[in-house]
Amino acid sequence: MYQGPNPQRKQVPNAARRYEISQADLPVHCPLPEMSLWNSHPQVYIPLYRAGDHARCPYCSAEYRLVETPRAGT
Repeated sequence: MYQGPNPQRKQVPNAARRYEISQADLPVHCPLPEMSLWNSHPQVYIPLYRAGDHARCPYCSAEYRLVETPRAGT
């Protein structure tokens, strides 16, 4: 049964047009986990595999880019 919006998800969906994603965030989907879902589009996975890859959400056109994360100690 639907319980209403999740209060833990406070970020407004589709508020930004570009998101930088790290390897630790994969797999990534739009809207992101911290975004409220009740007033957004259906969840869709974004295909990112290697640093530098980028893709757009087919619903809201937000761009997601996989950035290289620095290694520990560098």
